[in-house]
Amino acid sequence: MTQKKLLSVLLLSFCVFPRISLADQDVWLLVDTERQSMEVKKGEKTVALLENIAIGRSGAGEKNHRGDDVTPLGNYRIGWINQKSQFRKFFGLTYPNVENADNALKQGKIDMDTYESIARAHSSGQIPPQNTELGGQIGIHGLGSGNLSIHKSTNWTHGCIALTNDQIDQLSQWVEKGTLVTVK
Repeated sequence: MTQKKLLSVLLLSFCVFPRISLADQDVWLLVDTERQSMEVKKGEKTVALLENIAIGRSGAGEKNHRGDDVTPLGNYRIGWINQKSQFRKFFGLTYPNVENADNALKQGKIDMDTYESIARAHSSGQIPPQNTELGGQIGIHGLGSGNLSIHKSTNWTHGCIALTNDQIDQLSQWVEKGTLVTVK
C-alpha cells in the first residue's frame, strides 16, 4: 500500500470511528455510603476504589424533599456531565427514579402528574424533572476550590456524592452519560 493510500485510510478511520475511551457499557459505579467509598466496577470486578468520599449532611436514605441534605439510595444513571462545574466536574444522576417517585406518590409527597412526568422521562431515556418536591441536581462532583480538610472530616454536601478533585478526574476516564450508579 502506498503512503498516500495508507494516509487516506488512517484519516478516514479517524473521521469515521469515535475516539476510544475507557468508559464502556460494562462499567458501573457502586457507592457504599456506610464505608464512604466508590468502586468502579467492570462487570463484577472492581477496577478502581475511591475512598473517603463525602455524602449529604443528613446521611443517606430516602430523600423526602428538596433541601433535606440526604443522599438518595437506589439505582441511577449518569444523565448529564458538566465539565465546567464550580465543583470541577459534575456527573448528574437521573434522580428521582421511578422507585423514588412511586414511594413519594404513595406517601402523598407528589401528585400523579409529577409521577407520570418522572416515569415518562425514564421510559424515554431522558433526564427526569429536576424541580419537583423531591429535589434534583443530585450527582457526583469534585471539590472545586472547596476545603480538602473539611471534605476529609465531615459529610458536607446537600445530597450529592463528593470526591476530591484528583478522584473526580480519575473517575472521568471511566464514566460517560448512561453509566449505571448504584448508591447503597
